[in-house]
Formats: sequence, structure tokens, C-alpha cells
Amino acid sequence: MYQHITIVGRLGRDPEMRYTPSGQAVTSFNVATDRQYTDANGQKVKETTWFRVSVWGKQAETTNQYLKKGLLVLVDGRLTPDPKTGGPRVWKRQDGTEGASFEISASSVRFLSPRSESGGSGGGEYGEEGSMAPAGGDEDIPF
Repeated sequence: MYQHITIVGRLGRDPEMRYTPSGQAVTSFNVATDRQYTDANGQKVKETTWFRVSVWGKQAETTNQYLKKGLLVLVDGRLTPDPKTGGPRVWKRQDGTEGASFEISASSVRFLSPRSESGGSGGGEYGEEGSMAPAGGDEDIPF
């Protein structure tokens, strides 16, 4: 069996990097994807879906260094389901309403924004096959 997801979107905020107890780097960031369509009444509808992305190893260090809020990225990876529900991770917002996020463990991240926007060497692909680690995280609010 096989599972794969590819998304293209913009970072919702700057990436955050941390290290596991074993010393492996992990960077997390969120990506917004947009879809526009016209409904049955002729009204334009804009739909945004948020994804929480985790990147591991050397790729985590590179994405943390070069990505920032608003930049366009392509992410390849696998969906990581909530262990309790098998679906998206469900959480409570500060206002008490429930939210859900789709989580991706990235196998590669491609920087799509021009170099002038990224301030770095964007435009390249930073993937490491076989470098994915198990998804983790005890965060209550994914964004």
C-alpha cells in the first residue's frame, strides 16, 4: 500500500525548529492552500485549507534557514493521522471552538518563491529520501 500527498501553498508564519532528545532537527511550519470556484448562485467562493508540515534532519535545518512567512512552497510527503481518531488532528481554539489540521510528514520541500523574496538561495529542492522520522509533537494548537 502507498500514501502520498503533494501540496502547493504559502507559509502562514515563520518556521519553528527544535531538536529531539536524540539530537535530530525537526522544523514545523504551516501552509495555506487556496481554491476558488463559483457556486450555484454565481458567487465566487474562496476556500482555504491549512496543513501543518514537519520536516526532519538536514532538510529541517535548511527549511528553517531559508523559509519565512508568505513564501510559496511545494511539499511532498505523507499524511499523519491523529492516533486517536485516524483523521485530522482536532484541537480547541482559544475562543473555545474546535479546529482541525491536516498534518504532513514531508519527504521533500521545494522552494517556489523567487530568490529576491526568500532572501536566500530559494528555488531548489531539499529532500532526503529515507530521512523521515516518526511524527511526534505534544502541541495542543497546531498553528
